[in-house]
Amino acid sequence: MAVIDQFLGQRVEVPDTFRYQIKQGLWAKKTDSMITFGLTQPALVLMGGIKDIEGLVKSGVTVKAGSPVIFAITKKILYIDTPVTGIIQYNKGINEKSIPIGEDPYGNGWLFQVQPQGNMDEVYGALSTHADYIESLRATDGCKNPSGLIGGVSGMCKAVYSGIGNQKL
Repeated sequence: MAVIDQFLGQRVEVPDTFRYQIKQGLWAKKTDSMITFGLTQPALVLMGGIKDIEGLVKSGVTVKAGSPVIFAITKKILYIDTPVTGIIQYNKGINEKSIPIGEDPYGNGWLFQVQPQGNMDEVYGALSTHADYIESLRATDGCKNPSGLIGGVSGMCKAVYSGIGNQKL
């Protein structure tokens, strides 16, 4: 388990036993004939948490890799795509709003499962490794702004926030 103590002002964990879909910050875990997907703690921190979530297709439907399967409201509107082709099943607790995703993202807070088409080991192995996901985080605002300073770390943001603070209204 990798632990980042200062990631946008928060402590986050990234399990080393999972695979990852880097672009959207999804973790993946093999369970029997399914691959379970959820949002990583770093992704949730960068999104500002999940305010609302809804499945876009019905459980039991075959979905294609890259197809949007979840609509989420974070600090903005977000569509989450499935990384693999197969039959989808949603976490009923997420759809019923009874499980807060941020409280247990690597356990009960999983989003959906897919029974992949093709060879399970090949499909799962095509997802990114733990090391690749950790490396990708270095380029995010979470690592560039470890203390979580308002206004971020870019020169433009700092100038805007400084200018706002100095205005006389």
